[in-house]
Amino acid sequence: MNSDFSRHIEQILKQELPGAKSHVKLIPPGRELHVKKNNESLVRYSSVLFLLFPVNGEIYTCLTKRNPAMKTHPGQISFPGGKIEKGESPVTTALREAEEEVGISPGKVKILGRLSELYIHVSNFSISPFVGWVNKKPDFILNKNEAEKLILFPIQKFLKNPQLDHVELETVTGPLVVPYYPHDGEIVWGATAMIMAEFFDLFAENAITL
Repeated sequence: MNSDFSRHIEQILKQELPGAKSHVKLIPPGRELHVKKNNESLVRYSSVLFLLFPVNGEIYTCLTKRNPAMKTHPGQISFPGGKIEKGESPVTTALREAEEEVGISPGKVKILGRLSELYIHVSNFSISPFVGWVNKKPDFILNKNEAEKLILFPIQKFLKNPQLDHVELETVTGPLVVPYYPHDGEIVWGATAMIMAEFFDLFAENAITL
């Protein structure tokens, strides 16, 4: 089943992506999906790794809870990733950052494709998400300077039944009631949830049987 799953996902990612139609379902209120013209030159570019792997026959992904001392999005749940360095390709960044943050060896990751680029209004970052696959759960090594917690998120469970809730949070723009995916007492919201929403929608549209 695992190899079949990864092949299905690879084929799905070659199709037209829903992009904003999915992102808007999880966007916090008052946030924008597109860069304003006068901000285009100020946009910072980053990429993340949406890694898929099996655990006891079920498919998971890896998330981290960012260190509360981080300058951007402190304490939030995110995919491994970071800023694209000069001369670096987006996919190289995603793999490099995943190795630095959670110890995933780039050579063991098969890139299945990418999801839609996503603009984050409050931090002025544009994120390129890459979907990767490894045949077994990696031996994670958490970099405590960047993340305080490693989270194994049960993607297959949410693919079957995407659970969605709302909660009031204190954000950089004040208190907001935001949509989120709940897991193990954690709140997966914002950019991470928006990226997941597109993945879930692609899966649903193609009616893969698990």
